Parts: sequence; structure tokens; C-alpha cells
Amino acid sequence: MNESTIYKKLNTNFKPSFLKVENESHLHKNHPQSPKGGNSHFYVEIKSSIFNNLSRLQSQRRIYKVLENEMKSFVHALRIKILN
Repeated sequence: MNESTIYKKLNTNFKPSFLKVENESHLHKNHPQSPKGGNSHFYVEIKSSIFNNLSRLQSQRRIYKVLENEMKSFVHALRIKILN
């Protein structure tokens, strides 16, 4: 699992005008609780009209719902920035 999987799912579900997904696992490499696979910590920056009438929390919940399987299986941490 890598950032392209997350990118594809978010792009398909939210049709964003801007989307950036970065693998930040290298920043957590020596942390004791961090999975050793190298694909566990991600940063998402997204702008989508779907989020226009939602609170930040509602928008994040929608993202987590789309990535539900990944969050259960591979993703240890997901940092999200929703752009206006």
C-alpha cells in the first residue's frame, strides 16, 4: 500500500480540484509504535466542492469513511488538510 492507493480512492470519491497525498512514514521511522513497513503515515491536502457545506470534522469523517479499509489494515496515521 502506498500513496497512490489513497490518491485514487480520494480522487474517485471526491473529484477534487486539488489533491496531494504524501508518504510521511520516513518521519516516523524510529518511533517505537510505528509499523516497520514504511507505508503507514500519510499527509493529505484536498480541495473539493463536496466539502463546501460541511464542517471540518464532517469532511474528515467522509475521508476516513472512504479510507476505512486502509485505516484498519495499513495506515497508522493520516494527517488531513482541507482547503477552502
